[in-house]
Amino acid sequence: MPARRKARKRALDVLYEADLRSRPPVEVLAGYLQRIEKPHPDHLDYAVSLVEGVAAHLDRIDELIASYAEGWTLERMPVIDRNLARIAVQELLYHDDIDDAVAISEAVELARQMSTDDSPRFLNGILGRIADYAAR
Repeated sequence: MPARRKARKRALDVLYEADLRSRPPVEVLAGYLQRIEKPHPDHLDYAVSLVEGVAAHLDRIDELIASYAEGWTLERMPVIDRNLARIAVQELLYHDDIDDAVAISEAVELARQMSTDDSPRFLNGILGRIADYAAR
């Protein structure tokens, strides 16, 4: 598995736990970092930046997801999909070094592996619309 995909998966683990436990992502991240074996893997820095970025911009990210998720509320989305979307939107808006198509395809691939059969298409649609908005 490529390093950035591993980082996204780790970020998803943290955000998923934070979401389920209704805890701040950075608080869950701190506990997660304490549990990880040392030395930390190289991709961990990117995972941390994703979690911290989502936490810092959560209101804006959720606002965009909610407004482009035609007919779906954030609460109604599967937890995995909601957090994959958050990671991808963080990359789309705040990581200039990540190509939009890569951010979207990585979220879709993780959804294919970890979520419902409909999730990849659902995320691809939402993220594509957000990427179009962000490109303006």
